[in-house]
Amino acid sequence: MAELPVVLGLGAAVLLAAVLAVRLSTRLGFPSLVIYLAIGVLLGESGFGIHFSDPILTQSLGLAALVLILAEGGLTTRWSAVKPALGQGIALSTVAVLGSIGITGAALHWLLGLDWRMALLWGAVLASTDAAAVFSVLRALGLRRGLVGALEVESGINDAPSYIAVVVLAESMRIDWTLPLLVVYELVAGAAIGLLLGWAGGWALRRAALPATGLYPLATLAVCVVAYASGQLAHASGLLATYLAALVLGNAKLPHRSDTLSFAEGMGWLAQIGLFVLLGLFASPARLLDAIVPGLVAGAVLLLLARPVSVLLSMLPFRVPWREQVFLSWAGLRGAVPIVLAMIPLARGVPGAEKLVDAVFVLVIVLTLVQAMTLTPLARLLGLAMDAEPKEMEVDSAPLDELRAALLQVKIRPGSRLHGVYLTELRLPAGASLSLIVRGEESFTPQRTSRLQEGDQLLVVVTEGSMDAAEQRLRAVDRAGPLARWRGESGK
Repeated sequence: MAELPVVLGLGAAVLLAAVLAVRLSTRLGFPSLVIYLAIGVLLGESGFGIHFSDPILTQSLGLAALVLILAEGGLTTRWSAVKPALGQGIALSTVAVLGSIGITGAALHWLLGLDWRMALLWGAVLASTDAAAVFSVLRALGLRRGLVGALEVESGINDAPSYIAVVVLAESMRIDWTLPLLVVYELVAGAAIGLLLGWAGGWALRRAALPATGLYPLATLAVCVVAYASGQLAHASGLLATYLAALVLGNAKLPHRSDTLSFAEGMGWLAQIGLFVLLGLFASPARLLDAIVPGLVAGAVLLLLARPVSVLLSMLPFRVPWREQVFLSWAGLRGAVPIVLAMIPLARGVPGAEKLVDAVFVLVIVLTLVQAMTLTPLARLLGLAMDAEPKEMEVDSAPLDELRAALLQVKIRPGSRLHGVYLTELRLPAGASLSLIVRGEESFTPQRTSRLQEGDQLLVVVTEGSMDAAEQRLRAVDRAGPLARWRGESGK
């Protein structure tokens, strides 16, 4: 029992240091994951002397953290941003993954003298981009929504085919004509499970009047974890099921949606911190010296050959401009996912897996520093950087138990066309009523002559049947002003 306070205190201290590192890395433009890895190495056998070398536990905890990261990514991804680039994202997460595995495997077979199965295993481990890195880095760059959407879809989906490829190669499964059918089943079944549970979870949460606001974020995240477990139990892709369930939930009209997204973001950060510290703790600095050359060779092959060629092949049907293809090639960020995937052959006792883990560790650090710190200058050089788009209006809802109604909470953002609109011009649908305006420190019941202002918070009572129409009208006026319908704005 005496050890419990020490463990809790150390864990809390590490968490606080990692949280402070986020602010420091943001100000310096330095990738925070490298700091988390450094904290883990500092705590490990070459630092404070904590010895941790269990690959099976590392793999299990890594997959658990990846589930939370994918859930956060899906919940915070707006369908309107990824829909135009859905085809490109799917091509990047399938065709580009297969191309990257083949090209990387062939190059490393020749350069490092690896046998074909081990060379392709290296390629499969390195093929997946990292969801945490993509979500945290790209959303702050101010790029075209379609370009960011393609990369987000890729990072959310490509873990699934990469994971399947690693398992197949690590377990030395017989490769014959049935293998493509197995892969197709795992992806299709995983997608179906994720979409179904996401829809069912959103439907249930909209109709549940839970006794505490904090229960809604917990329930939402639990649905995503259930999607992963269901996918795995059905011998399908649990990772794909997780991301798609989260994507459906994140774009559903969930009660207390802003609280849910804030909670998911916090859990995503916690998963990233815990995962990278754990991987740093697992690493052995003494062994990493011998892995520098193989890691740098694999990184160069991936960055300068495999990724550009695979992007070129996958983008052929879409006629993507060459500038965007260059950026897509360079923005294939690697992070914790390749290290977690490398733990799979190590946990299964595959010969040479320890060398793979060490090389991937070196590669991730180098590529993170090179890519993440040069993305902004590259976007500007290619003419892809643009001013950040205004944030979408926040509409939060809470069900009113037994009243067949809900309460919408709306905050008027700066630059909104709702500013200056009179209550009579708002023209909410029947069954919806603006009941309260909170302005600064004051709140009042609006009159017909009341005029909305930036920063106002509105409380709108709606019946179940009018909630969708009321939210669409509010969004339409937010974007186009009181004449939204005449200008073709529907609010959808």
